[in-house]
Amino acid sequence: MSSASIDSDAEAITRGLDAETLGVSSIIVVDDTFVLRDRLSLAFQQRGFRVEQAGDYDEAIARFSSRPTDLAVIDLRMPGRSGLDLLISIKRIHPETKVVILSGFGSIAAAIDAVRMGATNFLSKPADVDDILNAFVRGDQPQSHASDGTEFPVPSLARAEWEHIHRVLSDCSGNISEAARRLGIHRRSLQRKLRKRAPDDPGSE
Repeated sequence: MSSASIDSDAEAITRGLDAETLGVSSIIVVDDTFVLRDRLSLAFQQRGFRVEQAGDYDEAIARFSSRPTDLAVIDLRMPGRSGLDLLISIKRIHPETKVVILSGFGSIAAAIDAVRMGATNFLSKPADVDDILNAFVRGDQPQSHASDGTEFPVPSLARAEWEHIHRVLSDCSGNISEAARRLGIHRRSLQRKLRKRAPDDPGSE
């Protein structure tokens, strides 16, 4: 069955979606965190999907090239090449595959990039199987905003800085001293910034 049939189910956003109701049969889950990847894969199997797993770009390409899937769930940030690189490669190998990007950082800029590169949707972690399948059902909703003249809000400099700081801190496994070194600021300055709440996105009110 073709993944294109998902689009016709846009009104069926609900809990308990499965492979049969979506009209698809397979999915690949790509995330470098084994526990999360394994948990999602098991849940998708219980929903009737043939599931492929991968922990990084190279493993995902090897598996997907030999056994393409109808759907793909890809972590944005992984060791080596990013989830956006993998998105582009998957769409090149099998354009019909629908992709949802997952990220631990709810970045507007990253969401825009993902959709422009062909992602069906973008979700912030944590996201469970129902969240992900509903994101596929919603289909190209983020892209539809552009067609009606509504533009994505541009993140403020403060918001962009906040997201960048937390991405670097995550890359450093929470080590503030190392993160401060990479950011080129004093450790105490970084601590002060981390105590601040995330700035609101433009247009969020």
